[in-house]
Amino acid sequence: MTKTSNAAIPLNPTPNTEVKTPQKLSSPVDIRSASVDDLKALLTLEDSAFTGDRLSRRSFRRTITSTGSALLVAVGQDQNLLGYALLHLRQGTRLARLYSLAVSPQARGLGIGKALIQACEQKAIKKGKILLRLEVSDVNQNAIALYNTMGYREFGHYDAYYEDQTDAIRMQKRLRHGASEQTTRPLPWLAQGTPFTCGPASLQMVLSALHPEYQATPDDELEIWREATTIFMTSGHGGCHPMGLALAAKKRGLSADVWLSEEGPLFVDSVRNELKKDVITRVHQSFVKQCDDADVAVHYSVMPLEQLIEAFDSGALAIILISTFRMDGKKAPHWVVMSGYDEHCILVHDPDLDDDTKLADDPPSPLDCQFVPIARNEFEKMSRFGQSRLQATVVLKTQ
Repeated sequence: MTKTSNAAIPLNPTPNTEVKTPQKLSSPVDIRSASVDDLKALLTLEDSAFTGDRLSRRSFRRTITSTGSALLVAVGQDQNLLGYALLHLRQGTRLARLYSLAVSPQARGLGIGKALIQACEQKAIKKGKILLRLEVSDVNQNAIALYNTMGYREFGHYDAYYEDQTDAIRMQKRLRHGASEQTTRPLPWLAQGTPFTCGPASLQMVLSALHPEYQATPDDELEIWREATTIFMTSGHGGCHPMGLALAAKKRGLSADVWLSEEGPLFVDSVRNELKKDVITRVHQSFVKQCDDADVAVHYSVMPLEQLIEAFDSGALAIILISTFRMDGKKAPHWVVMSGYDEHCILVHDPDLDDDTKLADDPPSPLDCQFVPIARNEFEKMSRFGQSRLQATVVLKTQ
């Protein structure tokens, strides 16, 4: 959640109060990356700026050394800490998130908050990000007005989002000029209930969008997995076969087409155990026969990105297999749902809420898993898995 301290941007008495023009600083301000020497001052500022949702010493220290975050501080000529901004940079995507912003009460009205936001935008651009998102309390009218003047636009509202139970407005800004508007569709987001049910959770999102009467339950998530699983993978439980997901979707009232870049059994190239290979092969052959019997079309070719976008525009939704290596360094197969696109990016809903890069007092948020922008060239690389560079897409629509 983005914490914008009221000390940084004072609350207006009424929603119509104008934002005052910042005063001029009496001395130069330097904005730089935080160091461990700033920890004491950061904790003092945090205590003065917030009554809840505070960051701990451990979290500040972790962000200072993290490659997935940027902690910027504003210091005066006397090296006193005037403010800080914490920026999260989601690996493998074009998304950045302003998590926390605070300014010392003594520096109120001097434009420190705006300067920190601008520095975050520049940092995000240098890291290749094109979209910056944040959340702000709906009662903090001054902060909302400032964000509006800086080009941020509202795209979501969440009830009782903060620790004090106030609501949050979600805002975003495009950081690159010339980008086209996003094309998206309302799509419920669901978290996978287990480490191995990303496919079922993705299918449940699509079912909830295309069949509003469908009730996504943990029991049906497991049932879909039982219907679609490959049984084995390299280790642990098996994931879901694209044909298995297509059959489970058809059983629940959807029309399904499968696009596969290869005809043979999937995932066996990473399995050494002969019994596992045999089971995976037999499961694959069973799914091939079931698809033939159920008239589920299987196209043994790569679905071009432009054709995927055309299907999205026509009302279909696609579940796509990706490799998570570019996002978390792990070479694991993972299912996501395409939720939109623009000129530069494909947007996805990611059912995996588990993020071990998060701070202890910044738990993973469903907001970080929705409409996640991935550059098109990166997306095409992600959507190839394993030594065979397997590509698998399941296109779903109402019958």
